[in-house]
Amino acid sequence: MTHIYYAESNVVHTGNFEIDVPVGSHWLLVITKTPAIFWVQGELREYPANSAILYRPQQKVYYKACAEHYVNDWIRFETREPYITETALPCGQPFTVQDPDYCHKLVELIAIEHNYNRDYKQSSLDCLLRTLFNKLLESYFRHDTPPQYANLLKLRLAIQQNPGDHWTVTRMAEELRVSPGYLQTIYKKAFGISCMDDVISHRIRLAKEYLTHSSRTVAEIAARCGYQNVEHFCRQFKQYTGMTPKSYQKQAIS
Repeated sequence: MTHIYYAESNVVHTGNFEIDVPVGSHWLLVITKTPAIFWVQGELREYPANSAILYRPQQKVYYKACAEHYVNDWIRFETREPYITETALPCGQPFTVQDPDYCHKLVELIAIEHNYNRDYKQSSLDCLLRTLFNKLLESYFRHDTPPQYANLLKLRLAIQQNPGDHWTVTRMAEELRVSPGYLQTIYKKAFGISCMDDVISHRIRLAKEYLTHSSRTVAEIAARCGYQNVEHFCRQFKQYTGMTPKSYQKQAIS
């Protein structure tokens, strides 16, 4: 069981912001959105944006802004849940959050649930908090991510949501402000698939949905999935599925 005292997301402070608690009374999770200075192992150290730090009860808490403004998400709580009390996350030691947007959304949802008395409030909070800690563990133990990992995640989400867009390696590289060659290297390293193969796989997935659950023609489906040439779509669909679009459609609805 976990009891949350405070949960806030995207909180903005001025440049003189400082938290100094010699002995903290509860668990505290802080995720920064701007650079910050933390007291770590007896000295002040600056850490970049998208850093997380978990404090245990009775632990010294000290952090402050190091620029004109400071922004963070934070949750103060007490718990007996082993996934927190026995966590492998370091306490009092900041680490990089690999997927900051995802974690920020989770904290935002936790803050919303905390501030409203809904029927399944506690159950929802437990699920959201457990998911947040899972994502933090993924971040802490994943050491092979490229520096552009957070931006790569945004790019991949955009591909998944809009596979029919006019995706090219050049366009994707421009969005990340890297060279096309470097993009292909780090994308394959991060996700185990090339960026264009990822585009194609999501186009084929979308085409399967249309073929199974719509009455559109093959030509219409090809256009919606980003293909300007129906023959090219049919060849690529068969290459990935072993079937023509019409054969797949007949099998799906039979």
